[in-house]
Amino acid sequence: MTEIVSWGLLYYAFPVLAPRISADTGWSPVAVTSAFSVALAMSALAGVPVGRFIDRHGPRLVMTAGSGLGVVTLVVIAVSPTLPVFIVGWAFAGVAMAGVLYPPAFAAITGWFAARRLGALTTLTLVAGLASTVFAPLTAAAYDQLGWRGTYLWAAVLLAVLTVPIHLIVLRRPWPQPVHVTSKQPEAEKDYTSHVVRNTRFRLLTAGLTLVALAMYAALLALVPLMLERGLSPQAAAWVLGLGGLSQVAGRIVYTALARYASLAVRTATVFGLVTVSTAVLAVVPGPVGLLVAASMTAGVGRGIATLLQATAVTDRWGTRGYGRLSGILGLPVLLATALAPGAGAVLAEVTGSYANGFAVLAALAAVGTMFLVASSRTSTPRSSRIASSQAS
Repeated sequence: MTEIVSWGLLYYAFPVLAPRISADTGWSPVAVTSAFSVALAMSALAGVPVGRFIDRHGPRLVMTAGSGLGVVTLVVIAVSPTLPVFIVGWAFAGVAMAGVLYPPAFAAITGWFAARRLGALTTLTLVAGLASTVFAPLTAAAYDQLGWRGTYLWAAVLLAVLTVPIHLIVLRRPWPQPVHVTSKQPEAEKDYTSHVVRNTRFRLLTAGLTLVALAMYAALLALVPLMLERGLSPQAAAWVLGLGGLSQVAGRIVYTALARYASLAVRTATVFGLVTVSTAVLAVVPGPVGLLVAASMTAGVGRGIATLLQATAVTDRWGTRGYGRLSGILGLPVLLATALAPGAGAVLAEVTGSYANGFAVLAALAAVGTMFLVASSRTSTPRSSRIASSQAS
């Protein structure tokens, strides 16, 4: 419940409302999308200390505070009289995102469910994958009745009612203490994570996820402008975005079987190959609408499974030790790339002459990132296992 609402209101409402905000206020599209980029950058920077805190104390305080801050920031965004206030509102919204979106939820599940974590992660992302399907059309309909300011005010009310109490009351399960408890535990854990971070496999993983995230989320947030460029109405463009979210859910259902029978390298190549190919198709295919919807849904399948692959990237390679800290380090450049995504789509469209040309560049970035990720997944496992074992001992 809290993930679908938080993603829907703090993230997916924005690409629907951004063109309307620009038209209503006179602020340039680049300035409006840059405010959202600031939010994602703040989320990335806050991710490392958030992960460290969850490793030690669990998710309850972080997620409750994050959802409360999200309520306040949506109100500030809604009533902002000037662009600087709008940007400041989004900056603090980014801190809220760090406390309520996938990274803290994934850390909570990894800490609580251990061997059953893949099933739990799949369940969570199946539901949260509906965020764009539910909230993109609802946001478009709310704008028609309330305008963008009224829509964000109602979003603040929904976030307050549907997330703050749940985080405060439900996330009370005892938090497991670290297995490797010694008198020098903080130093030992820091040495262990530093050793992993210096590993070539971790660097390939980080570089690949960063490139693919930039391509994937720039394409996602530029999808509505691309559809408008293709001649679709704003409502139809919102539905194309929403149906892509629905296919994220389908992809996550398929991934459970894929994870059981396919190697990490095969899963990685398949999933991120879908992202690359669908982005290229959107770049070169002008229509008809059904084909554009199919390409968007294919991208959604890849994006949905990519979320699970990122969530399990650390545990697939190094186990659960130091998950919060390692995920925060891994997530920092990935989220910074995601922060560049809103502006990247608009800038690429301006530089290359159209959103279609911009999508072609994004497809090339996704292809390079996919090669890095496959290389990361194929790097010698025994060596990584020996590293982890020696550090644990």
